[in-house]
Amino acid sequence: MKYSPIVGWILLLAGIGIIGWTLINSYNIFTAKAVLPEFFEAPKEEVVTKKEGGQDIQVQMEQMIGEQLKGILPVDFITKLLNLVVRSILAFILIFGGSQISGLGIKLIKNRVLQ
Repeated sequence: MKYSPIVGWILLLAGIGIIGWTLINSYNIFTAKAVLPEFFEAPKEEVVTKKEGGQDIQVQMEQMIGEQLKGILPVDFITKLLNLVVRSILAFILIFGGSQISGLGIKLIKNRVLQ
């Protein structure tokens, strides 16, 4: 059990390092100093070819709705929002994991001190 406090300190520092790296990386992303990783991509616009009798009514309705939505929301708003949500969830998981690793390290250090 001589190695228990050494492993405990390593785990404590590793957990704190994971938490610190996650917080710094998240801060840089939210202040636009780093690029947000893209988990979702905006769909590419498709070119609709005209049929002999004119365009299909459904295609015309889709185009009209698409044009109206472009006026309300920017084109890539939804994908950026989804990317931020996924990044925030991943940051939460990393911070939670780092705290669990640090907690194990603290338990190993306390276990050696109490003996």
